[in-house]
This record gives sequence, C-alpha cells and structure tokens, in this order.
Amino acid sequence: MRIYDRDLTGTTAAESGRPQETQRPDRGATSQAAGGGSGDRVELSSALASVSQALASYQSDHGAKVESLTAQFQAGSYQPDSLATSRGIVAEAVGAGAY
Repeated sequence: MRIYDRDLTGTTAAESGRPQETQRPDRGATSQAAGGGSGDRVELSSALASVSQALASYQSDHGAKVESLTAQFQAGSYQPDSLATSRGIVAEAVGAGAY
C-alpha cells in the first residue's frame, strides 16, 4: 500500500527528489516585524516574577489562616465576629452595585 502525501503545490516528497520537511519553531529566535528589526517588543519576565511572588505570598498567608481557623473550630474555641461578618457582606454588596 502506498500513501501519497501532497503538499500545497501538489507534489509529493518522492516526486521532488528530497525528503519532506516539517517546520519547527526555533525557540531561541526572536520574531521581528515585517519592517525590519524595529518591531514591537514585550517583556513579561519581571512582571510575571512579581505576580508569581505575590501569589505565592497570598497562598501562604491564606493557607496559614485557614489552618488556624480549622484548629480553632476543632478545639471549640472559634468565636466568629458577627458584626465584622455583616459589615463585610454589606460592603461587598454595595461595592458590587447590588442595593
């Protein structure tokens, strides 16, 4: 059984006399605009590092708070502040535009 794989020009690899090539992105190359080397450039590495650090800090703080509240609840010493809870609910509703 023979399979003929035709590219856009209609020729097969066997007909062109060379093996069929595939395009692979060059990870080390930088892309440039069609007008030459003066294309736009975006660097996210420093911004992403800051965001990553902030998320890690938040997750660490949040995890510690959840563990603390869990321990208090299991020990029976958890005392929720109903006034702070109600203020938080109202503030969130007002901030979201719900009246």
